[in-house]
Amino acid sequence: MIFPLKELIEYDENMYEITSASSRRAFQLSSVLDKDEKDDYDGKMVALAALQVFTKEVQFRMEVE
Repeated sequence: MIFPLKELIEYDENMYEITSASSRRAFQLSSVLDKDEKDDYDGKMVALAALQVFTKEVQFRMEVE
């Protein structure tokens, strides 16, 4: 799986939010997927998470404290 560079280049909103959302999603994926599922993605959880966030497969929101 390749990191979604085209989506990253074209993204014109808050880069901190999308980076934070992608890293949190990668942590979630690495926690719930078993070894065989991780092998399906060559262990590239950050690339998978970024793709899911950029394509809006998963939604996120930033909470202000």
